[in-house]
Amino acid sequence: MRIISGKYKGKRLTAPKKLPVRPTTDMAKEALFNILNNRFYFDELKVLDLFSGTGNISFEFASRGTERITAVDGHQACVRYISKIAQELDFSIDTVKSDVFKFLQGTPDKFDLIFADPPYDFDTEQFLNIANLVFEQELLLDDGLLVIEHSDQTDLSEHPKFSERRKYGGSIFSFFEVE
Repeated sequence: MRIISGKYKGKRLTAPKKLPVRPTTDMAKEALFNILNNRFYFDELKVLDLFSGTGNISFEFASRGTERITAVDGHQACVRYISKIAQELDFSIDTVKSDVFKFLQGTPDKFDLIFADPPYDFDTEQFLNIANLVFEQELLLDDGLLVIEHSDQTDLSEHPKFSERRKYGGSIFSFFEVE
C-alpha cells in the first residue's frame, strides 16, 4: 500500500499480513481522490472512514491535509496498526474499535465525507443499511457525501439518496448525497 499524494506522496506502508483486510487498490484510490479533489478542499474536511482496515483511505486524506479523521474498525489489530502509523507520521486520526453499525447509531458527530469499505461479501441489505443509518442519523453535514466501495456484484442504485457509481477494475464506488 502506498500514499498517492500530499505530504507523504509515494510513501509505502506495509500492514501486518494477518489483518483481515482487502485494501482499496492504488488505481481505484487515485481515481476516487481525483473525484473528491474536484469537490472538496481536503484541509477543511471532517472525514469518517468506516471499516478502515489498514487505514489506507485515512492515511491518504491525512497526507493531503485533512486534520479531522475518525477511523472505525471492529478488529483490534487494525485499529492498533492505524494508531501506530498515525503517530509515526504525525497524522491527526482518531481510531475507534467498534462495530460500524453500532458506531453509526451512537455517534453524535457529523461529517463532510463518510467513506465505507465493508467486506465485499456483505449482502445488498447490509450495504444499504450503512446508507440508511447515515441518513437516518443525519451524520452528513450540508453538501456532505457518503461513498461506499463494493464489488460489481452489488447494486445500490435503488437507494433514494444514491447519486452515481464509478467503476475502477473490480471496485465500484457508489455515491450518496443529502438533497
